[in-house]
Amino acid sequence: MTLTPQAPLKVGVLGATGTLHALGASARSAGQPYAKAVRWKQVSPIPDQARDLVVKSCVPQEFAECAIVFSGLDADVAGDIEAAFRAADLAVFSNAKNFRREPTVPLIVPLVNTSHLAMVHHQRSQLSLQKGFIVTNANCSTTGLVVPLAALEKAFGPIDTCIVTTMQAISGAGYPGVPSFDIFDNIVPHIGGEEEKIEWEAAKILGGISEDGQSFDLRASSPLNVSASCNRVPVLEGHTECVSVRFAKRPPPSVEDIIKALRAYSCDAQQVGCPSAPKEVVFVHEEVDRPQPRLDRDFQKGAGVNVGRIRACPVLDIKFVVLSNNVAIGAATSSIINAEYAVLTNVVSC
Repeated sequence: MTLTPQAPLKVGVLGATGTLHALGASARSAGQPYAKAVRWKQVSPIPDQARDLVVKSCVPQEFAECAIVFSGLDADVAGDIEAAFRAADLAVFSNAKNFRREPTVPLIVPLVNTSHLAMVHHQRSQLSLQKGFIVTNANCSTTGLVVPLAALEKAFGPIDTCIVTTMQAISGAGYPGVPSFDIFDNIVPHIGGEEEKIEWEAAKILGGISEDGQSFDLRASSPLNVSASCNRVPVLEGHTECVSVRFAKRPPPSVEDIIKALRAYSCDAQQVGCPSAPKEVVFVHEEVDRPQPRLDRDFQKGAGVNVGRIRACPVLDIKFVVLSNNVAIGAATSSIINAEYAVLTNVVSC
């Protein structure tokens, strides 16, 4: 089902140092044209529609005309600012971690669990809001993992055990990122807080909502045990993850059945016609040496995930490699598709 497109909406971006109505950043940057305030590190020039926009302070009154506010703020400041925007009855789509564990805040990977937007109604009622809410997208490495897991659970029922080892790009650490002396000719086998994020977030994303619509079940009836080991590697963009899973139902599916299920998987964001949703949620590679970050991270503009090396696991049931673009579906693209879906399904009031 494809819903009728709506007129363009006014959109603001916090931490900004499509068509934008407002850009917000720190007090140091406020009042300056975007081109002067930002340290632009992209291969293409600053878009003309953003170059001369004056950066505003991150206060709700500066964004009062925005139907949607995207937050790319650092976690050190995101919490209070995002809460203030929600209290001002603004719809906030956040890439920050601050509200991911909040009981009424949806943690959404748009290729997996857009149904969790139903919790927005309860969030609003708890805070006596008409339009305002916060929706977060997941940690970048969690995002790549849960997409194939969701596809497999949809086809074969619950997964009870997952072991994942990540090889995460340096862009995931932000700019300026990992010091060159630490990452050149090296792998850093620790990313602070990352393993805990994956292990906890997966249960919220792959779980459901209670019958009364007031809480997330966090997989209480079918626990998902995840063990994650996270590594920073000298790759610019693209998180690679080696995954092994065990299914609750016995006997487990065959490798051939796994491949068919991954290729057949579709999501609600595609069904309602989100413009930024990928054509294929999971692209399955047949080559023995794919996916690879340099070759595959920009396929479908980084909006889907790539899976390869699907084979039997002698310890669990099935193992495979997944690659996701950490600066696309692992970050801004997720927030954009979340917002598109919210508009198309009337969660955002225009």
